[in-house]
Amino acid sequence: MKELWKIFSKGLVLENPIFVLALSLCPALAVTTSVINALTMGLSVTFVMSMNNLVVSITRKWVNAKVRVPIYITSIATIVTVVELLLKAFLPLLYKDLGIYLQLIVVFAIILARAEVFASKNSPVPSFVDGFGMGMGFTLSMVIVGTIRELIGNGSILGINVLGQAYQPALIMILPPGAFIFIGYLVASFKILNEHLEKRQKARGETV
Repeated sequence: MKELWKIFSKGLVLENPIFVLALSLCPALAVTTSVINALTMGLSVTFVMSMNNLVVSITRKWVNAKVRVPIYITSIATIVTVVELLLKAFLPLLYKDLGIYLQLIVVFAIILARAEVFASKNSPVPSFVDGFGMGMGFTLSMVIVGTIRELIGNGSILGINVLGQAYQPALIMILPPGAFIFIGYLVASFKILNEHLEKRQKARGETV
């Protein structure tokens, strides 16, 4: 369990897909104008990444290395199609809001990277946990960005006005340039945090 927790938790901070690895920045800029859109995209990516890692791990011994990438992409596309159909059937408004970005999940670098780097070399359970952890790290990042952008850009959270009618929204936060600047600050903050955590780990190692 300790090893599985280590695999899961690395995606939250140490290898956060957006704030550390700087992968899949496109949705972080495009669909985080509201918390609900950010959360929906994050959970969709989490499902796709977890299930794809599981499929890749189960089939890893039967897949020819020369055709592994097309097979990985086919697997991702199939799972994304399932997500699209579910959202279209049960959450049509969210499906419409996310638009083409749902389809673009197929080419998200982080999903293919985890399949290649981890799932293709490990057993199903750790691979699923790795995908789930990375997905939750992605979701956490999206929700953080979405919350701040909606709060400052609209004065609301989840569509509920929390700053009052007197608040003058900073519209730049709803636009891509505002998101880009804000994400830049978050990337810098995570870098400082990771350096601090690494120093603590080294200090503990020296003490032991």
